[in-house]
Amino acid sequence: MTELLLQLFITFFTIGLFTFGGGYAVIGIIQSEIVVAKGWITESVFTDIVAISQMTPGPIGLNCSTYVGYEVLKEAGASELLACTGSLVASLAVVLPSFLIMLLIVRMYAKFHETAVARNMLSGLKPAVAGLIGASALVLMFSFDGGFRIITGNFPDWKAWALAAGAFIAYHFFKRGPMVILAAGALIGLLIY
Repeated sequence: MTELLLQLFITFFTIGLFTFGGGYAVIGIIQSEIVVAKGWITESVFTDIVAISQMTPGPIGLNCSTYVGYEVLKEAGASELLACTGSLVASLAVVLPSFLIMLLIVRMYAKFHETAVARNMLSGLKPAVAGLIGASALVLMFSFDGGFRIITGNFPDWKAWALAAGAFIAYHFFKRGPMVILAAGALIGLLIY
């Protein structure tokens, strides 16, 4: 289990090191590393983790990392206590790079924030972050492993697609907040399923 904890730390440290754009941008990277590359958990378990991470207080990227760390060790046959250690390791590993980078940036920002290079670099990150968030949405909807298919565990029928479309319309056209959309989705889901 020590080797698995070390692999978990390295994986989440790397994810934390190369993730820009906040929690939703990290979801696709976690899925790619944990589900596809390493095969530690399944797509459906990961989708459940994302759903629970969205409902619990706190940053979604950290919540997702915490729960993934727990699930990876439980899948490997660890006890409850050791699985909780997996949560702690994944959580610390994913935030440690940001903490260290922010220490460096704060020192550098005060010195160089007015330069054209700094302004241009920050402007270039904005479209990259938008692309990562869009990729995360596609990863939760479709599987690209050896072909293109809809993840039926996430979208089992036309009603699920209608709920997704309704959520998009409510957010984009009617400017409803995420909490209202989540509550309405939960209520409608209870009624139609």
